[in-house]
Amino acid sequence: MSHSTYGRMWTEAQGALQDMLEEELPAVPPRPQKDRLLVFQTLATFYVKYLQILRSLEAVYDQMVHPQKRRVVRHVLDGVTGRLLELKNEMVELEFSEFHYYDDILQDLKLTPGDLEVPIPRYFVSEKLRVLREREKLLAQILARGEHLDPAPEVRARALPIDEAVRLVQVSERARQGRLRASFMKEIRREEERYRQGRNCNGDTLDPNAAATLIQKVWLGYSTRKRMKKERLEEMVFLGMEPPPQQGRQSAAQVRMQQVECTRRLLQEKHEADFLQAKDKIKDSVREVEGPDMQQTLQEQIRQWFIECRDATGKFPDFPSIDEGGSAAIFAQKTPEQVAAELAAKEEEKEKRKKSKGKKGKSSGKEKKKDRKGKGKGKKGDADSEEETGWKMPPSSFLPAVVEGANTYKEVWQHRDESQNFTQTFDAQLVREEKRVEVEEEVRVQVDELMRQELKNLKIIVDRVKDKKKKKGKKKSKKKKKKGKTSKKKKRREKDQTADRTIESLYEELVLEGVLIKPLNVKLSEYIGEYSYLGTTLRQADIEPMPSLSDVRQLVALYGILPLGSQAVHERAPLVKTLLLAGPAGVGKRMLVHALCTETGANLFNLSPANLAGKYPGRSGLQYLLHVVFKVARLLQPSVIWIGDAEKTFYKKIPKPDKEMEPKRLKKDLPKLLKLIKPEDRVLIVGTTQRPFDADLKPLCKVYRKIILIPRPDYATRLALWSRSLEERGGQLSPELDLSSLAKVTDGYTQGRILRAVQAVLTQRRLDLQTQRPLRALEFIPPLARQDPVYKDEEETFKAWYSRTPLGKKRARAARASEEGEMGNGPEKGGKGKKKMMEGKAKGKKKKK
Repeated sequence: MSHSTYGRMWTEAQGALQDMLEEELPAVPPRPQKDRLLVFQTLATFYVKYLQILRSLEAVYDQMVHPQKRRVVRHVLDGVTGRLLELKNEMVELEFSEFHYYDDILQDLKLTPGDLEVPIPRYFVSEKLRVLREREKLLAQILARGEHLDPAPEVRARALPIDEAVRLVQVSERARQGRLRASFMKEIRREEERYRQGRNCNGDTLDPNAAATLIQKVWLGYSTRKRMKKERLEEMVFLGMEPPPQQGRQSAAQVRMQQVECTRRLLQEKHEADFLQAKDKIKDSVREVEGPDMQQTLQEQIRQWFIECRDATGKFPDFPSIDEGGSAAIFAQKTPEQVAAELAAKEEEKEKRKKSKGKKGKSSGKEKKKDRKGKGKGKKGDADSEEETGWKMPPSSFLPAVVEGANTYKEVWQHRDESQNFTQTFDAQLVREEKRVEVEEEVRVQVDELMRQELKNLKIIVDRVKDKKKKKGKKKSKKKKKKGKTSKKKKRREKDQTADRTIESLYEELVLEGVLIKPLNVKLSEYIGEYSYLGTTLRQADIEPMPSLSDVRQLVALYGILPLGSQAVHERAPLVKTLLLAGPAGVGKRMLVHALCTETGANLFNLSPANLAGKYPGRSGLQYLLHVVFKVARLLQPSVIWIGDAEKTFYKKIPKPDKEMEPKRLKKDLPKLLKLIKPEDRVLIVGTTQRPFDADLKPLCKVYRKIILIPRPDYATRLALWSRSLEERGGQLSPELDLSSLAKVTDGYTQGRILRAVQAVLTQRRLDLQTQRPLRALEFIPPLARQDPVYKDEEETFKAWYSRTPLGKKRARAARASEEGEMGNGPEKGGKGKKKMMEGKAKGKKKKK
């Protein structure tokens, strides 16, 4: 697409964003809402709309080549991403569920379920592609040098006795001779058949007209059948009942589009480099040409201010300090009279403070009693106000950034004429205006120093004011020194165990020990899962549906990929330190962990109990390992710390086979390490478990605050999985292969089981025979029969376990409260609060009687 196309996309996205800001920040503050369903509808509508804006802005930022425009788009993009996460967090707290359904909103906005997919910004990886490639090279070199790769298993040949070896050779040779003799006999039989048919046909000769009619009849039948088969296939493809032929191949238009996108990214890098060089040059030229004039103008303005203040107050004013802004505070659109009034007000405040210090001790007793009475009254008033207020939209950390970006677009880019900027290079005029402000600030600092000295001289000469030295300076300096000593002591306590080692050596040690591993190149879009079309219907019938794999994919993007990919989003968004992926074996938990690292370019640390067995023994060894892991993870962020079989860390009772690996080594240290993770640290701890019910629930939920339950795939997901996996491995989807029956038969089988069955059937020999013998559904039944599905009992066990988690309990209480008709800000608060209030009223009536 062209530059103008992306410009139009940006304009449309900014228009939609402006509409959203008018809804979120109305001129008149909205009244608090008490209807929980209406609140959720509002939040869900905002969420879906912001999602569409995010998709447009991400495409614009990825392909726009103008460096200054890209900075504005990036600022707004981060703000919209953070706002999306805030809205999701609000919906979770309101509904007490990680999974939400937006069927009615999609219908109102005329969107499809595909529009709910969370777009992953491509700049997460593209902007640090060189760093990632260098890291991959370093990782490969360390693995090759340390020979850490798993060696190929040695195949030991069994020595055969001579008699057995001779017998084996004889059997093979006889089989070869038999096959050869059979092929010869087959060829001889064919020759005899041809000879016999030719001899019989020589006697009977057809009339040429009859022969021509017969040939025409056969040919017309063949051509008609072929045409009808083609038309039928086209109709089935149009109706979506058959996959289009050659679906795996890319069209010429798609290949061309990819080439254009790569070319635009190269152009982005070139324009960015030119822009950075020009900024320094333009700043130097502004400093040389306009700097002296700026300095002279500022000095004249400050001197004029000196004179005006002396005329108004009778003495020279005090020059503002650096903390107050220096001379910038002088010209904040204030007259000398206003400045004099401010000075007088400051002096009055100082006098009041001196007087109030002496009266503090007398009035302390009375004030305490008043405060107690006020507090008691305040509690009742607060309870009444809570009932009256209802739900309000909490303040956002990202809306100011979005508003700032929208204003920049309005003021600078909306009506800017760029008809002459065909190549979309940087705008030199805007750079000059920006650098002029920077140069002015630098010149102002220099002028302030000069004018402070000049003002001091004027006071000495004109007002005859002596320069008094404060005696309290020494005492303050002593106090500062004491504070410095305490900070040193604190630093000594928090000792860095690896202060004498470089980050490269620590990285190499973790790689050689197998703690830092290379993630697989897997994208989140490869995790196949269809939208749950029955979710809303089931919830309306008071049945809690199992989440779909599409919902799981969206949650991994929201809680893991978006915060890890952007530093600005991670620092201000609701902080997610840990994530637990729970589900039966084969549902793709490990794949999601690798996709997290691939989409964000994160390092992957494996702290699974099985991987740590025998490494860094003892308490000191474990503390050293965790120190090194978290140090490297922070310095080389983003980082993902993966703990496989997370339930083993919180075993109620360790089974005998697992006692040797000491699975509970991390139990005490994990909660402590979570406290050290700050918003600026892009580090995420991800646990995976297929038997979470074996763990002690309380400590598990204390560590893993966000829990995602991954179910077995439903019918739609299985159908998509069969077709995609067969196509990727070279299978031809013919009408003889009934995919619908396969998807129905494999109810309960996870993605891993289905992929194993596909790999077992689609050998190279079977792929070569597809033209003669098309694939059939019956071929996949034997390999599936050798594997165990996920039975209904196991799925119910996972459901029961999830209902005992903190969020599951809140959801159950909310369902009970809605059944009883209790409404309020939150079902949990409303239920208990109303009971207490009713009990209090009843007690009050009894006392009066």
